[in-house]
Parts: sequence; structure tokens; C-alpha cells
Amino acid sequence: MSTTRNQLATMSSSAKLTVVEVRESLQRFGLADYIVFVASLLICVVIGVYFGWKDWSVQRKRKQNVRRGSAALNYLVGGRKMKIFPVAMSLIASFISGIAVMGASTETYLHGTQFCYVFTAIILMAVSMNFIFLPVYQGLEITSAYAYLQLRFDRRIRLLGSGLFTLATLLHLPIVIYVPALAFNQVSGVNVHIVSTSVCMVCIFYTLVGGIKAVVWTDVIQMFIMIGALILIVIKGTADIGGLGVLIERNMASGRIEAPNFNFDPTERHTIWAIFIGGGSFWMGKNAIHQMMIQRYLALPTFRDAQKALLCFTVGIILLLMTCFYNGLLIYATFHDCDPLTTGLAKAKDQLIPVLLMKVLGNYPGLAGLFISGIFSASLSSLSTGLNSLSAIVLEDFVKPFVRKPLSERSTRYIMRGTVLAFGIVAVALVLVVEKLGTVLQLSMSLVPISLGPLLGLFLLGMLLPWVDASSAFGGALCGLLTMSYIVIRAQIAVAAREMLIPAKPVSVEGCEYEFELPPGYNTSATLPTQPVEKSIHHVSYLYYTFIGAATTVLIGSISAAILRRQQPSKLDPLLVAPFVRKIYFPQSIPRTVVTTHTFDNKEDTALYLTCLLFNEYASRRNYVALTHAQPPTGTRG
Repeated sequence: MSTTRNQLATMSSSAKLTVVEVRESLQRFGLADYIVFVASLLICVVIGVYFGWKDWSVQRKRKQNVRRGSAALNYLVGGRKMKIFPVAMSLIASFISGIAVMGASTETYLHGTQFCYVFTAIILMAVSMNFIFLPVYQGLEITSAYAYLQLRFDRRIRLLGSGLFTLATLLHLPIVIYVPALAFNQVSGVNVHIVSTSVCMVCIFYTLVGGIKAVVWTDVIQMFIMIGALILIVIKGTADIGGLGVLIERNMASGRIEAPNFNFDPTERHTIWAIFIGGGSFWMGKNAIHQMMIQRYLALPTFRDAQKALLCFTVGIILLLMTCFYNGLLIYATFHDCDPLTTGLAKAKDQLIPVLLMKVLGNYPGLAGLFISGIFSASLSSLSTGLNSLSAIVLEDFVKPFVRKPLSERSTRYIMRGTVLAFGIVAVALVLVVEKLGTVLQLSMSLVPISLGPLLGLFLLGMLLPWVDASSAFGGALCGLLTMSYIVIRAQIAVAAREMLIPAKPVSVEGCEYEFELPPGYNTSATLPTQPVEKSIHHVSYLYYTFIGAATTVLIGSISAAILRRQQPSKLDPLLVAPFVRKIYFPQSIPRTVVTTHTFDNKEDTALYLTCLLFNEYASRRNYVALTHAQPPTGTRG
């Protein structure tokens, strides 16, 4: 070319706007947008007040008939009377935070579609949930997922699991709300901390007042807002660039649309094996053992209802993520010749979606507000779910085990609501300082796989290997924690030292129509280290982190248990293991199929026979076969 990139960026400057002026021109968040945004928050408040008032009035009318523990049961799992549809929508909304909505699009824009094959990991997660975890949780009828660890092992392992969950959640929640605050800042110019603090306080209020019912129903509203916003930007953005064909053509030319990578190298960032095995383990941990998700499934009355909610959740999460990945391709098709990150139009990678939003929908009053409401809805859902789940953990795992007499209904309500308020204030405080954490923020985000892997390993040991005792499980979890701590911390050091650079897909700035300055060392894609780096364990793909932590825990725990032989499977309650494990170790607990060719002469005999069958089925669920001389197995559920 006759002109250099620098000349291209600055030529005809008198006729061009600067990048700052262009950025300010995109901040067209008008009155209609603010009305839509505030209205979505007010809907959440109204829902919280409604359910809080409804529960209070019911308890007041039936005060003398309310059994002990009903307040906690109603606040935490909705009395186990929730419906399938709102719970399924709540599961999706809680799982897809603002980080996922914007992060999935950013990932596709920067690195292509390789991560889009994550749907295989989601299917693996759903299968494991259906056959391993859900049957156990529903059979035990617990409100804290980590109560299982005490029933299966002992109190110290329960406290270990609950403590790790609490710490990871507290570090995760401020990040969840900070990312969409960045989006709001991009489109409106309002200070990040003012936005995040105000929205957090609204979320704390409706979670504090309404409990799980308010959380679930606000999730439903927020889910529809988020879906509507995503559909709007997909339709309008695709039409603006000239249609789907143009989008495919531009992304194919840049190498962003890719076939699955079947390379077996574990250090490669994204392969189909890393996504299926490592990603499947991560999603299994985030859904199968996470209090925020399990609390939703336990709010349903039956196992069949939980299965239906799981199916809806699986399909919904795949469709929603695919939409987010599509938006990543749409970002590139829109800015294929003027990369907003290189020019500084977007100050951070997480602001790519807001830039696209204002370019596509900025001229339509209210639509930008709807999309930002959708981004915030995803984050508010995760925040409200996290606060509600933390109240369950504190009550069930850190209060009840250490009090000598049962808590009164009033004390229970005060503890749960006080917990929500306290953790909410902490989350708000962390949001105020999260911008200053720098590399510490990245390290705190790495805490999720550090704790998630060993936790998943503990649950797998408990549900799949009935001969593993508490001491062996504790040792395995400790080894898993140490292993993952080393890998993650060492990887962060390597990234800071530029030993691990992630090559990005090519970008261009040759079509920019505004004036900007190129960053130092600008290149169209990330450069790799000039000297070959000897690969070590910490160079493994980040997707394998949870799998490595879980595998280390299971391996060490099972080997230790096999050597010590302290646990007798026959003394274990069969409800504590997965159904297919019961068939192997506890065949007497499997319901017997009764076949008869007898014909009954009257309705009374028929009714008696059916009653016996019904009682037999009920009894078999309680671990012994009715109408026989079998004795119930030892072991209690607490």
C-alpha cells in the first residue's frame, strides 16, 4: 500500500472525528432508555414486595398451625411447591450472568468459534445430573447441597465444602455486577460505581423481602428481557450488514468459523477434548454441586418435575449461548475493517457488545435501554441467586449445627434475611474496589476452578464409591486443592511474564473513518514468544482445571480408602449413592416388580391389591422392601 497504517489512521484529519468524539456520540442513552431500564428494576422490587407480603400474611393467619422449620423451607426452596416453567427459566437466568452474555460474544470475536462446541459439555453435564446427582438430592430432601457431605462423610468435610462455596461466591458476585456496569458506562457515561451500587441495593432488597419465590419469578421476567434484547440485536445487526450471507463470508475469510479441533495436545487452549472433558467437568461442577442451582431443583415437588426442568434448562442454555456466539460473529462482520479495540472505541474487551448495541440500536428510543436491562437482568439473577444461596448455607451449615436447641421461626427469618443483607453489603463494597485490584482480580476469578474441582471430586467420591471414608475423601480434596492452587497461580505468573500468549484472530483498521492513535507494538493478531517455551503442567488448557482438581481428589481418595479399608459399604444408607451404584452394592433396596395373573372378583380386592403395591413402592424408596422380613439398612440422613 502507498500509505502506512499510521498515515491511514491520521490522514484527512480535518474531515474526521476523533475516536473520543465518536465514542461520546455513541453514548445516546436517552430518556426512553432510562425509563425502560428503571422500569425493569421496579418490576423486580414489586415482585419481591408481593411475595414478601403474601408469605407474611399467610403466616400471620395460620400462625398457630405453622410447623417449625416452615419459614426456612418456604424462604429457601419455596415450600417445595414451585412450578416447572419458572424454575427452568430461573435456572437459565441464574446460570447465564452478564459475564457469559458479553464474554461468549467477546470470545468468538477474538478467537473464533472453537468454543461454540461447548454444547457437547452441556449435554454431558445434563446426563450426569439426571443419573447421578438429582436422584440423590431429591431422595434426601435437603435444603443445602453441602449437607450431603456431612451425611455421606462427616461435619468437617461439610464445613470445608460450604466454606469454599461461600468464599468463591463472595469473590464472584462483585465481578458479576461489575461487568454489566461497564456496559452501562459505555452507553451512558455514568460512573461504574454509581450504577453498580444502585442496582445491587435493588437486588438486595427484593431478595431480602421475597426469598426464593421472588428470586425465581424475577428471574423469569429478567429472562424474557434478556432473550428479547438478544433477538433484537441479532435481527437488526444482521440486516444492517447485508444479511446472513455477508456475516458468514466475512467471518470465513478471517478464519473465525472453524471445524472442531481434534488435537490431543492438552496445552492447546481449545480442542474438542478440552471442551468436552474439561468443560463438561466445569459445567457439572457449576450445576450439579452448586448451591445456587441445586436450590432451584429442590424447590420442585417431585423428581420427575426436576428432570423436566433439567431438560428445559439444557435446551435453553444451549440456544442462549449459541445466540451469544452468533453476536460475536456479528461484531466482527460489523467492524471487520475497523477494530474497536485497536482504535480505542471500546476501552475494554467486555465493552464490545455495548459498542455494537449503540451502533445498531442507538437511534431507536428505548431499545438500547432494553438491551442493557437484559445484560443487567442476567447479572441480577446471578446476584440474587447467590445471596439467597448464601443464606441457605449460613443457616444450614454454620448456624444450625452449632445451636443446642431448635431455632424459632422468628430467629430463622432474622438469620436468613440478615445474611442476605450482610453479604449484599460486602458484595457492594467489593464492587467499589474491584477496579483497583488489578492482577488480584484475575487471581480471584481463578479461585472458582481451584475450589470447584476438589468439591466435584468429593461429591463424586460420595455418590459413586461407597467404600471411600471421610478421612480418605478429606485427604483427596486437600491434594486436589494444593494441585489446583499450584497450577492456577503458576499459570497467572506465566501470563504476567508473557510466557503464555493467546493468539487472536486477525483484525483490521484500514476502513476506519475516524481519527485515532495506534497502540504501541500494534499487530493485527497476538504475537507468540520469540523463544520456544518448555511446556509444563501449568501450560495445560484452563478448561481442564476443574477436571484435574476432581480427578486428583477422586484418585487420591479412592487409593487411600482401598488401602485403609475403613468404610463398609453395607453400613451406608443407599440413598446416599447414585441409583446405578445402589443396584450393585444394595440390591435389596431396588423396588421389586410384581407380576400377577390373578383376576379379582370385586373392587375391594382390587383396591387392597393396589394399596399393597403402593405401600411397597413407598417402602422401597425408604430403603427396604415392604411386605417382607428385610430390615432397614443402618445409617441415617440426619
